[in-house]
This record gives sequence, C-alpha cells and structure tokens, in this order.
Amino acid sequence: MRHEIIPNLRYADAPAAIAFLCDAFGFERHAVYANAQDPQIIDHAQLLWHDRMIMISSAKPTDYAAAAGMKTAAEAGAATVTLYLVVADVDAHAERARHAGAEIFMEPADQSYGGRGYGARDPEGNVWSFGSCDPFADQ
Repeated sequence: MRHEIIPNLRYADAPAAIAFLCDAFGFERHAVYANAQDPQIIDHAQLLWHDRMIMISSAKPTDYAAAAGMKTAAEAGAATVTLYLVVADVDAHAERARHAGAEIFMEPADQSYGGRGYGARDPEGNVWSFGSCDPFADQ
C-alpha cells in the first residue's frame, strides 16, 4: 500500500535520533543516506513503522529550510509537530520507550474518545503520542 503523506523530521544529531527512534519506539531502518564528506550528517533517511514511513534528516542550513522557516523543536523552544502512532499494547510500548530513555510526559491512560494512550518526548524534544485508538479500524 502506498501512502501519500510522509512526515519529515529534522534533528541536530540525526544518527542518534535514528538509533533512539528504532530502540525506543520500534521503528525500522528502511534506508539511511549519510553525507559522503561527513557521515554524521544524514542527508536523508527512511524509517518504517509497520507499513508507514517517516523521513529523517540532519538539521542543516539549506535553501529549502531557510525559505520554509524550518526549526527543530530545540531551536523553536517547543514542539513543532505531534505524531500519533497506533500500538496494540500501550503500557508495554510506554515501558519500552521509558527504558530506552524517552521522557514520558503523559503516562498511559484511558482516553475519553476511546482507547488508551500516552505521550513521550524524544531526546531532541519532538512529541510523540501512542495509543490503541485506531480511527481506521471501522473502515
């Protein structure tokens, strides 16, 4: 299945972010393209969450980033986006994330709209929400 919306995130330390997202949240590396001159700079990476994808790159000055006014969460001093991912076992997922160093700012709890969920921050301040409520389940 092809998906037409793919979130893109920029990180000051993209190699560390990729490792964290895989270890803490369960993403899998699909493709990682390091810069030929400096392998600590990630020009482009694709991480999979089941059959969904996010893209990661190093936060570097580019014409596109400047024109778009892009900032990392740390540069902005606040979360710039929240991503929601559906998980089967919210409590087990939260423990995995906590064990890998995620900041759990909202503990797993039942939600008024259905399901159970929790909120976490990655090491660079991006906000991630995980829950059992699947809005596509009834389709």
